[in-house]
This record gives sequence, C-alpha cells and structure tokens, in this order.
Amino acid sequence: MTVRTTSRHPRTCPGLFATLLLILSIQLAKPSTEYDPYKIMGVGRSASQAEIKRAYKNLAREWHPDKNKDPKAEDMFIKISKSYEILSNEERRSNFDRYGQMDENQPFGQSQHHGFRNFHSSFYFDESFFHFPRSRDFADSKYMLHHAQFNSDVLPDSHKRPYLIKVTSEWCFACIHIEPVWKETVMELEPLGVGIGIVDLGYERRLANQLGAHRAPSIIGLVNGRVTFFHQAVVREHLRQFVEDLLPHKLVEKITDNNYMAFLDSWHVENKPSLLLFDQVPTVPLLYKLTAFAFRDYVRFGYVDQGETHNTRLLLQFNINTYAPTMLLFKEDTVKPVDIIQARGMKRQIMDEFVSNNKFLQVPRLVSQQLFDELCPVKQFHRRRKYCVLLITGEDQAFLPGNKAFLDFASANRKDVLRFAYVYQRQQQPLCQALLLNQAALSPQVVLLERRSQAGKVLYRSVSGGWNGSEEDKYRLHEQLELLQKDPTYLSSDATLPELNNEMAPIFIIQWMNAAYDYILQIYDDLLYSNWREMMPILSLIFSALFILFGTVIIQAFSEPGESKPRNQKPKEQPQTEEDASSRASTSSRPPKKDFVEVTELTDITYTSNLVKLRMGHMNVVLVLTNASKNALLRKFAKEVFSFSGTQTLHFSFLNADKHRLWMPSLLHSASDAARSESHSEDDEESSDFTGHVLALNGYKKYFCLFRPVFTGDDPNDSSSEVSSSSDSRRKSRSRSRLSSRSRSRSHSREDGVGPRRGSSRATSIDVHHKLDRLGLWMERLMEGTLPRLQVPAWPTLDDTHPES
Repeated sequence: MTVRTTSRHPRTCPGLFATLLLILSIQLAKPSTEYDPYKIMGVGRSASQAEIKRAYKNLAREWHPDKNKDPKAEDMFIKISKSYEILSNEERRSNFDRYGQMDENQPFGQSQHHGFRNFHSSFYFDESFFHFPRSRDFADSKYMLHHAQFNSDVLPDSHKRPYLIKVTSEWCFACIHIEPVWKETVMELEPLGVGIGIVDLGYERRLANQLGAHRAPSIIGLVNGRVTFFHQAVVREHLRQFVEDLLPHKLVEKITDNNYMAFLDSWHVENKPSLLLFDQVPTVPLLYKLTAFAFRDYVRFGYVDQGETHNTRLLLQFNINTYAPTMLLFKEDTVKPVDIIQARGMKRQIMDEFVSNNKFLQVPRLVSQQLFDELCPVKQFHRRRKYCVLLITGEDQAFLPGNKAFLDFASANRKDVLRFAYVYQRQQQPLCQALLLNQAALSPQVVLLERRSQAGKVLYRSVSGGWNGSEEDKYRLHEQLELLQKDPTYLSSDATLPELNNEMAPIFIIQWMNAAYDYILQIYDDLLYSNWREMMPILSLIFSALFILFGTVIIQAFSEPGESKPRNQKPKEQPQTEEDASSRASTSSRPPKKDFVEVTELTDITYTSNLVKLRMGHMNVVLVLTNASKNALLRKFAKEVFSFSGTQTLHFSFLNADKHRLWMPSLLHSASDAARSESHSEDDEESSDFTGHVLALNGYKKYFCLFRPVFTGDDPNDSSSEVSSSSDSRRKSRSRSRLSSRSRSRSHSREDGVGPRRGSSRATSIDVHHKLDRLGLWMERLMEGTLPRLQVPAWPTLDDTHPES
C-alpha cells in the first residue's frame, strides 16, 4: 500500500506568481519612463541646441505661473526647466540618452534600477509620510544662480549691495531643517536691499567650486567680490548680524553737537554731499547702512541719535521732529539743507530715490574720469544734450572769491541741460593743456564743452575775458550760455581730452595694506573653522618657503666654515709634490668675495714676507712696471686677474723697475742653465725693458713662471719682426724634444710671453695698455699647472744682486 505525504505549505500556482511579477514590473517601470525631457520639450532626440532653446523659450512663456492661471502651470513650468537643464548640457543629455540618467550623482549603468529607486523614494519619502516636498519650491527658482549669471551680474553687483547665498542639494535633510529660518530671513532682508541667491550643489558644481562650497547646506556672504562663510547657528538674528558684519566699517559716522560742523564742512575735501539721518534708536539701522554702502562713492553719511543728550543743539538748530526718522541732505551750504525727507516707515526705494537725486554737489570738482562721465555724459540724441560749464582755477586762497562767485552763478542758473563743474589746473594738467592749447592760465578760465564720444572727443569754446567773479563776467557767461542753447554750432573748437587723473585713489601702500588685511582675515577664518581644503594651497606655499629658507641657511652653515678656514700648514707635515700643489691651487679657485683686487708693492719691507718666506703652496703674481706705465698697467692687471682674486693661495704684487733695475736681470741670470734656455734669457739680455712682464713666484720651492707681454702695433716690415720669426722657429724646433706638457706649452707660445717683441723706443700708451691682453689665458694655465717652471737657487735681494736664500 502506498502512502502519499503532503507538505503543510500551500502550493503556489506558477501562473499566479508570474502574473504578480508582471504587474510589479509594470508598476516599477512606470516611474522610470514617466519623465521624458524630449516629450516635455516637444523635440526629437536628434534636435539641435538651437531647437531646444527655441522650444524652451516658447514653453516657458506659455506655462509661466505669472501668465498662466492653470493650476498645473507651476508643476509644468518646473518640468520644463528641469528638462531644459538636462538637454542643454551635452554631458547630462548623453547620460540620459545612454542610461536614462538625469542626476549627476547617480553612477552610470544603473538605469535598470531606476524604477526601483523611484518606487523606493515614493514609498519611503512621500510627502504624505514625512511632509518633504517632492520638488523645489517655485519661490526659490527666482533666486537660483548659474555660473555665467553669477560672474556677469552678481559679482559686480556685490560692490553695491551684499549677497546672502544658500548652498543646497536634493534630498539634503539639513537643508530642509533650516528652510523655515531661511525663508523668514529672506522676507526680512530682501526688502532692505540684500541680494539673495541659491546654488544647487548637484547642478552647479563649477559655481560651488568657485565659491569654495563643498557641502550642503552652506550659507555664504558676498561683499565686494569677497566670499565669507557663515559658521554660527542658523537663527534669523545671527543671519542678520552676519550680513551687517559683512559691510565695511565706518560707513556711517556718529554725529553729535561737537563734530557736526566738521562733518558738514568736509565737502571741500571729500567733494561729496553730506546726508544726516535722525532717529530714536541708539544703533545705526541696517537699512541706513545698506543705503550708505550703495552710495558710498557719492555721498557721506552721518547718524544722529535723538535720544542722546549731546545732540540737543543739533536738534534745535534744524527743528527735527522726534517722532519720525528724518533725513537732511547738505551740499555747499552747511546751514540750510537742499532736501529733506521724513517718514515713519522709511522704505529702501524712497531712500534710493532721495539719494540718487542728490548724488553730486551743485558745482562738483572733477577728480576722476568716472565722475566726468556721469556728470557730463556723451551726447546720444539731440534732445538729451548736456553742456558742461567748466571752470579752470587754482587751489590757493587768491582763487576763492572767483570760485565762490562761480558757485553763486551756478545756483542761480540751474537748468537740466547745464552741468557746472570746476577743476584744479595743477591736479589735472593734461586736461587743462588740451582745452587751453598748452597755454598756462594766469587767471581762471571758463570753458563750455559738449562730449561727443567715449574716446574723449569734445566740442568746446572758451569764454573770452577769463573769470574773476565780477558782475561783468557773470553777464558775459550768461549771454554765451543763451547763445549756446539756441545754436549748438556755437561751440566752434574741437579737441580730444585725455583721461582724468583719479585724485581720490589711495596710494599703493594703502591698497597693499588693505589687501593684506583682508588676506590675513581670510586665513584666520579658515584656520579657526578648519577649512583645510581651502587652506591647503596656502599652507603648501608657506611650508615651501620655509623649507627653502631653512635649507639655504643649513647649507650655508655647513659650507661657510670650510671656506673661511685658513689653510695653516704644520711644520711636521710631509712635503707635497708639485702635482698636489697644482691640483690644490686649481680646486681652491673661488669667485672673488670683494669687488676689487688688492695689489701690494714689493719693497724692502714687504719683500721677505711676500716672497722669501711665503708659505708652502702659495704663489705671488708680480707685475713689473715703471713710473710711466704704472697707472695703465695696474688697471689692466687688476681687470685680468680679478676673476682669480678669490683664490686663497694667490697674492698679487707689483715691482717698480725704475727703483729696482737690477732685480729682474739678476733673477734671470740666477736661473739654471736649462731654465735659462727655456726662458730665453739671451733675448732678455739684449733688451733691458721688462715693462709688462708678469712672474708667478713660488717662494717656498724657489721657482717661477714667466709671462712675456703681447706686443701690438708692430710694423710688419720691421727687422725686429724677422728676428722674432727666426727666434720663433728656433724655439719650435727645440720644443719637439720636450715632454708632452712642455710641448703643449710651446704650442701656446704667445700665452707664455714668447711672441714677437718691439723696442722700448717705439712703445706708446696704447701699446702699454695692450701688453697684458693675454694675461687671463696665462693665468688659467697657471691654475691648471701646465706652465713651464724656472728653478732658481736663491731669490735675489732688491738692493743688490746677491741672492737671498
């Protein structure tokens, strides 16, 4: 009997299991194919960038939420922007075409799991579960920054207002945590004039690297092109204080009864109007600081605290209402303001308009090209002509009455087409020379001009009679201004003006100190908050400089004692061979440590120490000269041996043949027969002129090397030349039997001084100068040890011919 056993587990139907798997696959595949940027943009996969850009403009115009009231317009507009971001970037577009990839952070080849990722995301991170938004808030899209936009718009604009930039990325939980505080801060600071920006770390890697932001979330402040990171807790008060600390110090000066007159009178030096704000709060409002930062190049700003007791006289003088903030703007008149504004809720737009209408003095001084361009713009249309009435004057006290009269005339004749200004002739000489035709103005001159091009071309006309400020001058100027407004051709002269000097530019040392201060602050900030990625280049530079510095010091410390150590030889030391001495002389040759050569004269006092008792291994190079040739030969000798003066074993001297006539013949006679044949003493006996001869004397070993001067300017038909030639042939025939070193010496006979000679009666000053032309080559062979050496039994004395051992 067969017993059948059955499993307790229920049997699974294979068909049902396959059906469930198919349904699950379809559901998982739906999200991956649901988003297709080509379908959203309405273009094919082979569309060009121009077609994609054209489609994006049309769709963005159609689905923009401000123009399209459809409830789905906002979501559609986000999809269009996202699709354009993918298709406009060739790398992202290629990734999508190949892998279905839309996120740069997703690894390649994972498109087959894309549906599971979306399923996983929609299941675990659905907004109904964690209340996380699936897409970026549309209100943030207007703050999104791109690399090109940042460099073209935001970076230049940061010199007029500070920027607060948030660095974020998709699925950044910390970013979601600070989002409420960020929105409150933006709603508070943006109306005050603070620029707001958002950088997506995933899509704007290049911009993030430029800002130095490598993690999200990060909050960055940008002022004057300088990036500063926010490192405190993300609280609205901290962010507000962070923006306030970004602004330069001393933007707004605290004004009291003691300093308000000096503040208002500073228009002479600063060349700017002065603006005073009266308010009840003790600290300067951020709105006022931001306005001062935007117009700091045009207006000086001061703040008066109405609650302080030191400001009572100031409040009474200008009759200030203490219940609302009040702004007074002063120009040349420090007693009466030219404009007043008072409002409880002071808005940034109102303040900007108030300051923009009063950016210049009534008669400003031209101190820079920028001010000239704004005050007297180039003519664009006939109805927008601007004529500049320019007073060329001086800075001395004698010119003050005329300048004051010009200011009064400008105040009484204010018109939209006329701009009054003055310039100091000493400060802007190129401009004044171009207008006055290179003639120095002895008295102030008034010039009417109209700018025609940015290159500096102007039409102008000088007012005849100059300007002294008299009623006649005012009438004449008024009459010519009337003629100019009726007939523009009244300006009959033309010129090209040079660019104006910037009188207000800080000197180079101040600019360098400010840049160094900002750099030190940045290093301190990076060290304090351990921003090592940004600090690595700086640290690498510092350590490289320290390594080079200390390496140089260590090398000098080890090498210098060896160089400066004297070569003292002990008496018990073994005598050295000639080869050792020559090699040591060659290796001890060093660059000269002085810029001159010490040459001593051989006299009765110095003869013994410099020659007879000279230390072993040392040589004395002696120049033979006369009183007549002393100056010329010494200069030439010093020039030729200068490169060898750093050698510690060489000494340089000279011997006056007029004082010691017998020393040179005695030395040659005392040489041995072989040495005398080498040096050809028989030739020297025929001539008593040894001027220009140089001897290298080794006092310890009692030998010398002889340099004979190279004679120039010889007559080729002279008989002495023939004698020299026959003498050369005899010397060459004798040199064939010498050793290899002596043979090498003979081949360079001119360097050894055995070249042709001339009589002393034919010598001139130029000939004397050229006698030592080849001394440098002879010195090189001396250092190599290849010169022939002439032995002497003893050194002759200077006063007689008896040798001295």
